[in-house]
Amino acid sequence: MQFKTFGLSNTENMFNGAMRRHFAIPAFNAYNMETVQSIVSAARLSKSPVIIAISESALKYMGDDMLMGIIGGLKITPNEQIALHLDHGSSIESCMHAINIGFSSVMLDFSKRDIDENITATANIVRYAHARDVSVESELGILSGIEDETTYSTESAYTDPDMAKQFVDETGTDSLAVAIGTSHGAYKRKSADEKLRFDILDNIQNKIPTTPLVLHGASSIPTDLINNINKFGGKLHNAMGIDVAQLEFAATKTNICKINIDSDLRLCFTSAVRETLATHPEIFNPREYLSPARDCIRDMCIFQIRTIFHSNDKI
Repeated sequence: MQFKTFGLSNTENMFNGAMRRHFAIPAFNAYNMETVQSIVSAARLSKSPVIIAISESALKYMGDDMLMGIIGGLKITPNEQIALHLDHGSSIESCMHAINIGFSSVMLDFSKRDIDENITATANIVRYAHARDVSVESELGILSGIEDETTYSTESAYTDPDMAKQFVDETGTDSLAVAIGTSHGAYKRKSADEKLRFDILDNIQNKIPTTPLVLHGASSIPTDLINNINKFGGKLHNAMGIDVAQLEFAATKTNICKINIDSDLRLCFTSAVRETLATHPEIFNPREYLSPARDCIRDMCIFQIRTIFHSNDKI
């Protein structure tokens, strides 16, 4: 089914607007009805374009029909500029499947493969996607950390600027995720001294100045959420994210047009559920602890839209 049936948008106009007006599009990961509702509610309240990112494992968890039923039930319209994006597609087949059920954007992540294999596979999915007006994201460089079954690595490698130009020229990818020091999961830095490599980013965007760039693994891991989770029985010690000031700089002063946020939303959801159940032990109705979690994610998204992405009122 074509994505326009659901009122969704691809990312072409989103990224063009972001580059021209110096902001970034938030890509918030979702994994159930509540998280999808929160993201769309935040976008509508802040008048921000937004990308709903769905990993392969999240799609498997929800199921094709359930996810697209939720999307259909939200009554999205094209003027809201909401994209549905496959995050870290591990194969050409998984990207094709997402396109065929109604996704408006896909990422083929062959970043851990040989460069020639990455180029060939990406070029193939670009041809398939563009014939259906769907956007394609790809990745060069390797991010360390673990987020789910298909997003993990014990190694990291910065993106090579010269290789980035070759890759974009030969594949026709619509956007490129780059590795400049972010990582997946809740343990992104070992110390506050670790900084993003904006020197590498500068070299990349000088080589491919018109290509929208993407940051993965860029959650800030708010201390208050970590402390609240641990207060109510969690064990997330020494978790540390990316400095908010660096993310804001990337969103407003560089060619980064899309920043992925996943762990922050997981922490928000978990913090709200833990606190609600701990402070109200009489509760057993799931709606009574899922509602605060949904509200927490909505408020977190709105806060980040305004303070990091500066995408509010940009529709």
